[in-house]
Amino acid sequence: MDSARSAGVRRVALAAFEGETSPELESLADEVHRMKVGQLGKLLDAAKKSGATKALMAGQIAPGNLFNLRPDFRALVILARLKERNAETLFGAVASELASAGVEILPATTFLEEHVARSGHLAGPRLKPRRIEDLEFGFRIAKESSRLDIGQTVVVKNGTVLAVEAFEGTNEAILRGGRLGRGGATVVKVSKPGQDLRFDVPVIGTKTLETAAEAKIVAIGVEAGTTILLDSAKVGRAADSLAIAIYGL
Repeated sequence: MDSARSAGVRRVALAAFEGETSPELESLADEVHRMKVGQLGKLLDAAKKSGATKALMAGQIAPGNLFNLRPDFRALVILARLKERNAETLFGAVASELASAGVEILPATTFLEEHVARSGHLAGPRLKPRRIEDLEFGFRIAKESSRLDIGQTVVVKNGTVLAVEAFEGTNEAILRGGRLGRGGATVVKVSKPGQDLRFDVPVIGTKTLETAAEAKIVAIGVEAGTTILLDSAKVGRAADSLAIAIYGL
C-alpha cells in the first residue's frame, strides 16, 4: 500500500478475507470490507460501495480454502460454469465479474516494480556452479510442471527431483522436499507459461525463507521478471541471516 500511495493513489479500499488477510493490512487501508472466501456477491457490493475503478489481487488464498468454500449464490453460478477449478480459472472468473461491475484488475506487479526479481545473485551466500546447475534443472522441471497445472514449485538436489508442489502449497512442498533431501536441497519457483499477471504471480517472502531454513534448503531460485520479493530489502536481510541464497533465473 505504501508503494501505491507513493505512486499517487489517494484512497485504498481493502477486501479482507476472513482467516486470510493480515490485520496489519487492515490498519493501512482507508476502508475495510470484511467477508469470507466464496462471498462473491459481498465482494462485488464492496467494490461498488468503494467507488473503485481499479483493483489489485495481492497475496494468495490458502489452497485448502478453495475446497472449504461456502459460496454464496453468485459464486455458485460461477462455479457451475467452470470445468476446471484452479487458481487461474477461479480468479479469472472473479476478475470477469469485477470487470462487469466496472472494476479493472491490474497486474499484481503494479506499484511493486522495484520488488520484482532480476536475474543472477539476489541475496544470501554466493552459489557454487553445482548449485546453480541444480537451480537451472529445477527451473526446467518447474516450468513443465506449471504448464500442466500441477504446481509452480519444485525441490531438487544433485539433479534429482525431491518434491513437486501440488495442492498442498509451496511451504508444504518445501518441507516435504527438505525432509527427503536431508539438507542441501534447492527450491525453484516459477510462473506458469503464459501467466496471467493479474493474479497467482509467484511471491517469495520472509515466511518462505523461514520454511526453507526449517527444511535445511540452501538456495531458492526464482523466475526473473515475474517473481515478487515481498519487501525485497526485508527478504534480503532474512536470506543473509539464514544463509540461504536467492537467485534469479
